[in-house]
Amino acid sequence: MIKTEQPLAGKVAFITGAAQRIGAEIARTLHKNGMNLALHYRNSAEAAQLLKQQLEAERPNSVLLLQADLNDTNALPKLINEINAHYKRLDLLVNNASSFYPTPIKTAQIEQWGDLISTNMKAPFFLSKAAAPLLKKTKGCIINLVDIYAKRPLKEHSIYSIAKAGNAMMVKSLAQELGPDVRVNGIAPGAILWPSQDIPEKSKNEILNETALKRAGTPTDIAKAVLFLFKDADYITGQIITVDGGRAQQ
Repeated sequence: MIKTEQPLAGKVAFITGAAQRIGAEIARTLHKNGMNLALHYRNSAEAAQLLKQQLEAERPNSVLLLQADLNDTNALPKLINEINAHYKRLDLLVNNASSFYPTPIKTAQIEQWGDLISTNMKAPFFLSKAAAPLLKKTKGCIINLVDIYAKRPLKEHSIYSIAKAGNAMMVKSLAQELGPDVRVNGIAPGAILWPSQDIPEKSKNEILNETALKRAGTPTDIAKAVLFLFKDADYITGQIITVDGGRAQQ
């Protein structure tokens, strides 16, 4: 039996919001390339356990599950401490966890502001702060999942768009502050997975028609971009790669 090459064997990635959707695909891709994983989840315990079982069937003792509400800032350093105690290192932080829902200005609530700003800005920032000392030791990197709506706001999603715009500036600011030891980049997905809220087929078709490629992307497209930025982009920092099939150019 020929073993698959694992160029990142022994390195450790911490992925927030990793139990499902894009986060889970990032986990699978990095694990396939040899990385050990710390996978955060909030409420999706069953999905997280299943993912751990699937990955550890391929490589035992390679996944650490961490449950937390990232809105609790006091919990963030504890997560990093658990990773350090378990793996003794950290090479990559992927700030993937995010809240997303409409907030029309006529009905927007302060609680929605707090939640969207916290999950998309505050938590990634303070998690990056907590992780920075470990990442400096390994010359590691941080990758934020931003959004095309950081540049091109989505109607009736003002708070989310504002939060992601701040997330995008965080990428550039932290790249300056944490260099030269830690690289910080972002990925801005376009039409990859539809939100859990129902979207009419007409609206989906209109979105896809705005892309140059006339089709939706997949979570694998985002996972490949994460892998590239970590493994092959030693001289790239402070950049946000747009993965949207050319929609932003239309």
